[in-house]
Amino acid sequence: MIVYICKMEKVEIKLLNKWYPLKYQNKLKGRYLIQDDILPLLNNLPSSFDVNKIGESFLKKDIYSVSFGNGNKKILIWTQMHGNESTGTKALFDLLNFFATKHELSKIANQILETCTIVCVPIINPDGATAYTRVNAQNIDLNRDVIDKKAIESSILQDILKEINPDYCFNMHDQRTIFSVGENNNPATISFLAPSVDQERTLTDGRKQTMEVIVSMNNLLQKIMPNQVGRYTDEFYPTATGDNFQKMGHNTILIESGHFKDDYQREQTRKFTFYALLQGINFIARENDKNNYKAYFDIPNNEKLYLDIILKNVNYKDKKEDIGILFKEKLIEGQLYFMPKLEITGNLSSYNANKIVNNSGLSFLNKIELEKWLKNEFN
Repeated sequence: MIVYICKMEKVEIKLLNKWYPLKYQNKLKGRYLIQDDILPLLNNLPSSFDVNKIGESFLKKDIYSVSFGNGNKKILIWTQMHGNESTGTKALFDLLNFFATKHELSKIANQILETCTIVCVPIINPDGATAYTRVNAQNIDLNRDVIDKKAIESSILQDILKEINPDYCFNMHDQRTIFSVGENNNPATISFLAPSVDQERTLTDGRKQTMEVIVSMNNLLQKIMPNQVGRYTDEFYPTATGDNFQKMGHNTILIESGHFKDDYQREQTRKFTFYALLQGINFIARENDKNNYKAYFDIPNNEKLYLDIILKNVNYKDKKEDIGILFKEKLIEGQLYFMPKLEITGNLSSYNANKIVNNSGLSFLNKIELEKWLKNEFN
């Protein structure tokens, strides 16, 4: 008997770059993203996508799952566990478009659908999304509620975890502008984590498999945005979702979407997040693909050496120093504003920023005077 083995296709950046601007989900844009924004898109998905209501939030907003594919490898993806972290949701709907349309990369899409069953929960925290807060309507951080399950949304996520019993999970988050990559102080546009399962940070087989997926995603991203991928510290958090799901035997990949220069709506970042997500899923689907998991540790650690604005050589409180500014996001009547706030002063030569103002000749007597000027200049 002759057995024919179908070779799985690899993601080609050239073709992906051609597909993306034409087919990404352009009905979702910006940072403020709520359940009402995605409902029409869920209703318009092709019949090959199975959309189901899986529960209600504390404030009775419907929560949905989307399932597609019929393979043996099971993957669970959820977004907006923190309501004000929406980039993963945009990237997820880009991913749904990838599988819903025909294109030059359809061979990859079809092979993934034959190999994997993918279940997504877009916006697991719809109440937090509406209020643009990290927590849910009960002021609970869902990412620290995996043991107590005080929030109904936490129980909904764990119920679907038990139902699907996924081999892999993708836990989608956003990170603040301040995170940089290693000591080169580039913005950490994407950061990864293979969560630990214990205080000793034991390298279990599951963690190694998780690291292999992350290595594949990093390898692809380095080709399009070199030196802008970071790695989070892997200390064990006993109440964290990813750590506990990993401990349960579900290989969990944390993706943190961060800042890309001048991209405050995170539209470039959502593209890179989608690329990473597709690459990770395709790697999982490719039965015989293996990476050296040790290359995971070559990804530089995240540091906090990036700011929104640096004012160089400013007279501040009768001293000559640099002033570092971070934007604080504030929702006002349904509109998101970026409010400049003083973060740090001193010698900021080791920092980088989205905007650096050199030799400004500015002078401020106190913080109130400084922040008044910032509000007038940058709002």
